[in-house]
Amino acid sequence: MGDTTMENLQYTLVTERLQLRPFESTDGPRVKELAGDIAIADKTLNIPHPYEDGMAEKWISTHQSQYETGELANWAMILKSEKLLIGAIGLTFNQRFKRAELGYWVGKPYWNQGYCSEAARAVVNYGFDQLKLNKIVGMHFARNPVSGKIMVKVGMKKEGVLREHAIRWDNFEDLVCYGILEKEWSAGSLLKINQG
Repeated sequence: MGDTTMENLQYTLVTERLQLRPFESTDGPRVKELAGDIAIADKTLNIPHPYEDGMAEKWISTHQSQYETGELANWAMILKSEKLLIGAIGLTFNQRFKRAELGYWVGKPYWNQGYCSEAARAVVNYGFDQLKLNKIVGMHFARNPVSGKIMVKVGMKKEGVLREHAIRWDNFEDLVCYGILEKEWSAGSLLKINQG
């Protein structure tokens, strides 16, 4: 990652079952279909509900410029076997501190199948290997512990709880914080290679 901007073209990442690619304008209807489910919005801080027509396209239209200025990188999670969008994953950057925050959602029909953990491993690896980040953090509502399990699966450690740190639909929410350092990620990767 450069001092002020990133490369103009965002990488596409490939895992065993997924292709993580930049969103396209044609993804809008599918994003609305999946993210429009109240079960998704309820577990995230920023997904609106109801999810109105045009919101997805407007959101997607901001990605390239925000990527170019080094603010964030968002990927569409595509199920390779069906060439079907099943969710989203991204990194929001703090370039001053060589840090990023991981965020994600997966459509309800695709829960509990390991897709988000698979995508998160690829994105964390990209953040450390390609972007030379020092730390990647993640946060989830305390009432959504499944999200924390995904963070643990990619090697993140629980760092604490920010009590009533956010408001979602007029309710204060506790945020549980996780983080992983590049040296921890590298040590874990080397351990896997040595054990393999």
